[in-house]
Amino acid sequence: MQSRTLGRTGRSVSVVGLGTWQLGGDWGPVSEQDAAAVMDASVESGVTLFDTADVYGDGRSEQLIGAWRRANPDVPLTVTTKMGRRAEQVPSNYVAEHFREWVDRSRRNLGQDTLDLVQLHCPPTPVFEDDAVYDALDALVADGSIAAYGVSVETADQALTAIARPHVASVQVILNAFRLKPLDRVLPAAREAGVGILARVPLASGLLSGGYTADTTFSEGDHRNYNRHGEAFDQGETFSGVDFADGVQAAQAFAAALPEGVSVPQAALAWIVAQDGVTAAIPGARNPEQARSNAGAADLLDGSALDLASLDTTVHELYDRWFRATVHDKW
Repeated sequence: MQSRTLGRTGRSVSVVGLGTWQLGGDWGPVSEQDAAAVMDASVESGVTLFDTADVYGDGRSEQLIGAWRRANPDVPLTVTTKMGRRAEQVPSNYVAEHFREWVDRSRRNLGQDTLDLVQLHCPPTPVFEDDAVYDALDALVADGSIAAYGVSVETADQALTAIARPHVASVQVILNAFRLKPLDRVLPAAREAGVGILARVPLASGLLSGGYTADTTFSEGDHRNYNRHGEAFDQGETFSGVDFADGVQAAQAFAAALPEGVSVPQAALAWIVAQDGVTAAIPGARNPEQARSNAGAADLLDGSALDLASLDTTVHELYDRWFRATVHDKW
């Protein structure tokens, strides 16, 4: 597994991490045993980066990671978490008092005195422009509560605003074969500033898993059911904001362009981490097999099994045909 420096944190992390939204239960139930097995399989496959949030399962994801770390204290691991979505999404809630409350809760959940990296979790746009927000985050670094901070964003403009701040270590942004806007300005700006990029929703909520058809259904508690049109939170978080039927057809065309023996999710992840400026992709996994498969995407970066330049051409052609007109200017 290749490693890269996570921006201004200075930490070396695997190019494929593990996103743990699924472990919180927001994609359907996951037992403690199954969650531990996913983390075991990820680390055994070379993963050194777990990404979570205080809102995933209302802290359950953090707690599961904390329990796993206590059981595996000698495993080198960077855990990035996020804060802010447990409160009403208004700028006035993004203040030092609340940051302290949220960080202390995550410290307890994860069992860490100092959190490796805390990211503002897709806050309202004015938050990214508020000097007091960054002053409060700097204070948490100064007192040892967090080692570094970053942001998770909905839009490219939010990312650019954050990248311009001198102490923002990383930006987490939706980037996948169906969401290419970050390639235009965000990745170049991050490279120039030395800011890490974590590619979230890398498989477009499973569209790029290669297993969906137009008839695929999801459980009542799965956001791919209840948030398909942005009913609960930003529509871009579910299927990257693309129409499900269009996404299925585009994923089939993506699969048809791959050489025999290369899976759709591995190719989709390899394409992401091959982009100049990306630190890591953070796909989720519901079982050990998915975790191992995701980690195996890093093996495709040497180009021996997959022509990444040809795949890049295919990705742009599919994006221009199916998605540019409907998603590019929204986020």
